[in-house]
Amino acid sequence: MVSRRKKPKLSPGEMEIMSLLWQHGALTIAETHEKLDRPIGYTTVQTRLNRLADKKLVRKTKERPARYEPTVTSEDVGANHLDDLLERVAGGKVVPLVAHLVNDRRISEAELSELKEIIDNAERRMQEEEE
Repeated sequence: MVSRRKKPKLSPGEMEIMSLLWQHGALTIAETHEKLDRPIGYTTVQTRLNRLADKKLVRKTKERPARYEPTVTSEDVGANHLDDLLERVAGGKVVPLVAHLVNDRRISEAELSELKEIIDNAERRMQEEEE
C-alpha cells in the first residue's frame, strides 16, 4: 500500500548534500563545500542548498553566515526513493523485490528476525483492518 502523504524527491546531488546535513547537522555553504568528497563548485553547492530550502527540505537560519539544517529525515527521503524503485523495477509488487534481496545476499540472523517482525506486524494490521 502506497502512502498518500507527499514525500520528498531528491536528485543525486541534493541527496549528497542532505546526507552531509543528516550526518553533521546544520552547516554553512562553506562547511558543506569543504565536506564534499569530490571537487564541486562553491556556487553549485550554494544553488543546491537554496533549491533544498525552496523545496522546504532544509531551513536556512537567519544568522550570518547562514546555516542550513534538514527539515526531513533520511527515512522520509529513503521511503520515496524506495517507492519509486518498487514501481519501476517490480511493478509495485513487493514479493519479487524482497525475494531478490533475500536470495541474492547474505542476510544476518538479526536482519532475518527484523524481517519476520515486519511481516508479523503487517499481518496484525491486515487482521485489524478486517475487523
